[in-house]
Amino acid sequence: MKIDDLNIDIVRELKDGRKSFKKIADKFGITENTVRSRVNRLKEEKVLEICGLVDPTKIPEHKIVMIGIKLSEMDLVKKGEEISKLKGIVSVSVVTGRYDLMAMVLFKPGFGLLEFYTDEIAKVDGINSVESFVVYKSYNLMVPYNL
Repeated sequence: MKIDDLNIDIVRELKDGRKSFKKIADKFGITENTVRSRVNRLKEEKVLEICGLVDPTKIPEHKIVMIGIKLSEMDLVKKGEEISKLKGIVSVSVVTGRYDLMAMVLFKPGFGLLEFYTDEIAKVDGINSVESFVVYKSYNLMVPYNL
């Protein structure tokens, strides 16, 4: 799918996920149906997902932790996909540098770093080591609530 300037403009307007297609269409001088069909195509192609996001710092006793993961194997994409399905995972990225993967994890009372390592990460073969980075303060971070 080709992502053109109009698609980018529509996606920008959807930062407010409740904005109507009519308002977006009026802003760009196009039909509401054009906006609807482009949004549907972007969703079908997995370019766009419309969802509610939360600021984790505003939810009592919730924490975001970044986890650097070194693998003992080189199938980074497969392991990234596997880890992305674990409880608490917000995102997983294949990266360059000291780690093979970086994971962002959301924790709540009763499900913290210890539970994540012993109940979730322990299920995954091929992990050589992990390092945790607790996020004390973040800027512009909004995440889906997946716990």
